[in-house]
Amino acid sequence: MRLDHLRIAGLALLFFVPFLGGVHLFDWDEVNFAECAREMLATGDYLRPQIDYEPFWEKPPLFIWMQALSMKIFGVGEFAARFPNAIAGVLTLVLVYHLGQRLHDKAFGWLWALAWLGSLLPHLYFRSGIIDPWFNLFIFAGLFGFIEFRWLFFTRFEGRTFWQRYRYLLIGGWLLGLAVLTKGPTAYLIVLLVLLLYWARYKFRNKGFLNHLLMFSVATFSVSAVWFLAEIIAHGPQFVQEFLAYQVRLFSTPDSGHGGFFGYHLVVLLVGCFPVSVFAIPNLWGDNQPEDEMLESDTLASCRRSDLTTWMQILFWVVLILFSIVRTKIVHYSSLAYFPLTYLGVLTIWRAMRWEVRPRVVGLLLPVLGVLIGLAQMLMPVAGRNMDRIRPLFSADPFAGARMSVAVDWHWWQGLPGAVLVVASVTAWLYWRNRQVWRAAQTVFTGGAVFVAFTLMLCIKNIEQYTQGSTIDFYESKVGEDCFVKPVGFKSYAHLFYTQKPPVGTDTTVDDYPTLAHGKPGKKVYFVAKITNLQELPDMPDCRELFRNDGMVYFERVLK
Repeated sequence: MRLDHLRIAGLALLFFVPFLGGVHLFDWDEVNFAECAREMLATGDYLRPQIDYEPFWEKPPLFIWMQALSMKIFGVGEFAARFPNAIAGVLTLVLVYHLGQRLHDKAFGWLWALAWLGSLLPHLYFRSGIIDPWFNLFIFAGLFGFIEFRWLFFTRFEGRTFWQRYRYLLIGGWLLGLAVLTKGPTAYLIVLLVLLLYWARYKFRNKGFLNHLLMFSVATFSVSAVWFLAEIIAHGPQFVQEFLAYQVRLFSTPDSGHGGFFGYHLVVLLVGCFPVSVFAIPNLWGDNQPEDEMLESDTLASCRRSDLTTWMQILFWVVLILFSIVRTKIVHYSSLAYFPLTYLGVLTIWRAMRWEVRPRVVGLLLPVLGVLIGLAQMLMPVAGRNMDRIRPLFSADPFAGARMSVAVDWHWWQGLPGAVLVVASVTAWLYWRNRQVWRAAQTVFTGGAVFVAFTLMLCIKNIEQYTQGSTIDFYESKVGEDCFVKPVGFKSYAHLFYTQKPPVGTDTTVDDYPTLAHGKPGKKVYFVAKITNLQELPDMPDCRELFRNDGMVYFERVLK
């Protein structure tokens, strides 16, 4: 078994580490967290996150510490910013393999790991610099600690020491505490809802459940309280108050302009988690355990599998409904659902292998979604080479039209990842119809992994040229120059990271917009604005336009 763990880890490293630094970080989230880590190194203040050298109220520091450590080792850059999530990917694949082979069998363990590797968004996120892969890993591991404890509580609890009895409960709580330190108390809220709904399923009569929940909660906050108390002692309560206020605002308002319709995350999970999402659909509700499985001699293992299915169903629906209610709609907000979705999808495959239970919905959606997603990617180079025909559709938005005028070289072979996904999906469908379930799963997950890896390798650089390429080039040209760079009319963190902005000293108002535009900042200032929102820049007497490029306008203010 340990050899298989090493194989899984090696496979994850092979897919998640190469080319991590091959493209610039994307605004906002990737650059945001990387800049917080860079500023930690620049100031030596590791206790509280900051952005633009001012307190960053939105996130606790654990993930930013990971990025700062990575930057200490590899240097400040894209590779270092994304490397912690590649490690999260390795640990996630090893963990799900370990749990799968222990609760089911070796085939299930491999399938669960391959489902993560071969599904689109779950694979992609381990090659990103966002905070969610570690956040989700800590939440799932913490929740599973509680589940494992409850299983032992009903089987092997008496005659053991306190640590032997409660270690899984405590470790689970501590891991959930790390999740709180990674992104905030939403971690505890999600798990609390899952636990309460599971308890309600048994009409709140589950032996010892409330006491165990209280102990679990104390363990959780014993970890997160360490940083919160240290922050309050060092700087007072303001940071913690602002942090909690942001968490409330996140649930009640469409933060940062990220709104969306109620079913947004349902679509994201169905399409973004292809192909495992297709396999998961039959198990998202109800008890579909085959009669043969219920009659197995290994009744304890069968009961635990059935119980874990219930836990995963509850976790999936809690995440989906919670973030459908939340008014802020961002793709990765529902990414915790990848854990139950991959488990429930693999459960369909595993049961089909053992009992030939092959739900019809899989045969219908597997080729349809696979072909549509693959064709969409295959059309990317075609669209890129025919932008002149597409651009008139955006005539009402001059900025979008200018971005689409960027000269980008596209070649036919950049659509090959899409062709791979189309072939893999159709081939897997044929295997599925012919009851060759293992081959179907291997084929479609391999196709998905190759699709994501080579789409990133062949196309992401071109996509970046449309979204931010020349702007990042401008920022990088100002590294080492004694100047200020300020975006006007739009929000960005990229200018901070890619100009490697140094600390501004004790006067934190020196580079706010009023000072830079109308005051005496003490050195040259560059303003960057979109062509659709120049605000007052063209009319400022000591501000001159330098040039326009790809929908952006660059100004310079030189004090006489």
